[in-house]
Amino acid sequence: MANSIEQRKSEHIQITLNEKVTGESISTGLESFTFIHNALPEIDFDEISIETKFLGFDCKTPFLISSMTGGTALAETINRNLATAAEERGWALALGSTRALLDSDGHSSSFLMRKYAPSVPIIANLGAVQLNYGYGVEECRKIIGITEADMLVLHLNSIQEVIQEKGDTNFKGLLKKIEQLCSTLEVPVGVKEVGWGIDGQIARKLSEAGVAFIDVAGAGGTSWSQVEKFRAKDPIRRVAAESFSEWGIPTAESIRLVRGEIGNCPLIASGGMQTGLDGAKTIALGAGLVGFGRSILKEATQSPEDVLEVMKIREMELRMAMFGIGAPTILELKGTPRLTER
Repeated sequence: MANSIEQRKSEHIQITLNEKVTGESISTGLESFTFIHNALPEIDFDEISIETKFLGFDCKTPFLISSMTGGTALAETINRNLATAAEERGWALALGSTRALLDSDGHSSSFLMRKYAPSVPIIANLGAVQLNYGYGVEECRKIIGITEADMLVLHLNSIQEVIQEKGDTNFKGLLKKIEQLCSTLEVPVGVKEVGWGIDGQIARKLSEAGVAFIDVAGAGGTSWSQVEKFRAKDPIRRVAAESFSEWGIPTAESIRLVRGEIGNCPLIASGGMQTGLDGAKTIALGAGLVGFGRSILKEATQSPEDVLEVMKIREMELRMAMFGIGAPTILELKGTPRLTER
């Protein structure tokens, strides 16, 4: 089990870095939105603040490093570089799936990032389906204790599990177990997709079950059906996976669907985020944090300095967008009437 998990995680990293793992015709939908330029913003660019709050945490930026990896030697390097940079710039940090932390003795240190990021919010991550495969409140408490995380997010990845060899595909009765975990665990519990989005109806059910936040992780970025396609040894699953390259709810549409159904739930926008301008659009649509994943993965394999350079660019792009519409704070960006659909 341990070696198979480590091998899978290593393959995920290499495939995501080197193969085409996005759809051809599906996008985030953010290209359909544009800001109305304000030629006279009446604000000082140097006074623009991108500080925000999320679930009571003071955040220097509204940006999040999305859950990516863990459980391998390369993952430890990646996460250490990300955590070091996150601490310096004040980005929240989400860990890769921590199932490997409890199922394997190898590379557990790839999840122990608190020493590198002592002041930023850290989000531990576990597949929701594992609640049907022996994981429960005590295992989640152990994950939180080991990682010193501030929150837990349960990821939903049904299509991926079908394509993955020996995937865990029993998603029956999970909502009740999520509800039990939310009411028992001492830290906030959120739910995220892995790249196919969450609709309003599901968001409503999750909110009513006590979920503290939702990460839409919409379509338009990494498709995990395509990642698993490159790993699949079964020709049936490999060919079937290709049919799902365009599957999912685009990120922009997912945000609108969730916001339309539950207006006050803390929301993270991820899935295909490439620029700070993308981030500004999702915040204007109603997101509280913006998650970046594969778009900073290459830099994360290299050094904290490479990650920091990308972070600074994303922050500059966000500030420029805010200056361009005359929004001096994230709160005013959230309420701007200057985002329009083409």
